[in-house]
Amino acid sequence: MRKLIESTFVTLDGSIGSPERWGVPYWDEEYNGHASELLFAADALLLGRQTYEGFAAVWPKMEEAAGEYGVRMNSLPKHVASRTLKSAEWNATVIEGDVAEEVARLKEQPGRNILKFGTGELDRTLLEHRLVDEYHFWMFPVIAGGGERLLDGIDTTHLKLVKSTPFASGVIVLTYAPK
Repeated sequence: MRKLIESTFVTLDGSIGSPERWGVPYWDEEYNGHASELLFAADALLLGRQTYEGFAAVWPKMEEAAGEYGVRMNSLPKHVASRTLKSAEWNATVIEGDVAEEVARLKEQPGRNILKFGTGELDRTLLEHRLVDEYHFWMFPVIAGGGERLLDGIDTTHLKLVKSTPFASGVIVLTYAPK
């Protein structure tokens, strides 16, 4: 059975919005290496509509600048959870019907990890149905002072720390699993 891995950037004060504003100074070789490990261990992406639209607008133009990472990002099949999208491009399929059932079905298929980027409404469904196997919270040493918060409005959910990966930049990737 495949693992579903959630990968999310977050500031010390819990902000997840606009990482392009506060995260860029920390995107160094160590960051790139860890991000590549996650991406290359996956053979599919799961995205909510907003993350999909943001990525689809940028990544197809990034192949040359991002090298192998960009090629991998663009070539992986993407599964998009959305109630409003009717079709998708960029090697993507819109999930039709019950999202939890479809994600559970994807996890049962043979293959490598399914990597989910972005945090939002889709996470409520994934948490409710206990579909996420690992959470990778990239904690940036930044106080954003506002913005959308990590998993705001989610019911209390207990996790266990399985690994922490500190970078020289001050970023720490905290890997949690459901309890």
